[in-house]
Amino acid sequence: MPRTLGLTGNIACGKTAVGKMLLELGAERYIDADALVHQLYTAGQPVTHAIASAFGHDFLATDGSVDRKKLGNLVFQDAQALQQLERIVHPAVTEALRLELAQVSPSGIAIIDAVKLLEGESGRFCQSKWLVLCSQEQQLQRLQLRSNLSAADALVRINAQTPATLKIPLVDEVIDNSGSLDNTRQQVITAFRRFCEKFPA
Repeated sequence: MPRTLGLTGNIACGKTAVGKMLLELGAERYIDADALVHQLYTAGQPVTHAIASAFGHDFLATDGSVDRKKLGNLVFQDAQALQQLERIVHPAVTEALRLELAQVSPSGIAIIDAVKLLEGESGRFCQSKWLVLCSQEQQLQRLQLRSNLSAADALVRINAQTPATLKIPLVDEVIDNSGSLDNTRQQVITAFRRFCEKFPA
């Protein structure tokens, strides 16, 4: 298995930007857990069948894939539905991650970007866990812009997640993405240097 660094942070805090910086610094592979979920939600996939069975065929789009927006509207307002969805999705994501990591060279560094890194199974692959955070005001603005949501809908999604402050004691590094990209990059460079020193090839 390669050296693996886990990135987490709540929605629209800037994990992808930090992941790109890590690739520029020499990480070999960036694995986006959300992109893996997209693949698992396509038509004909076992996860898609399980979601249709659990929540109803109304949650499938016309092409047979999972209607992510409709499902998101449900689970972000219903904690029980969210837990039910996670029981379906987490094991499949864990297996998909295992296959992705098998493609990285043993001396390489893989990045796993996962919102549920600390709550799900993906964290067990990681030697180091990093938290990316920013102010809630910035998070709200970014989410509205990125996902074309109203302020109220964006706030519902933000509030459905565990507050970032509760995750700080569970991680090895905290990257504050509230300032400029240059400021974030300097934090990433310093933290990555520590990671490489602690886990040499």
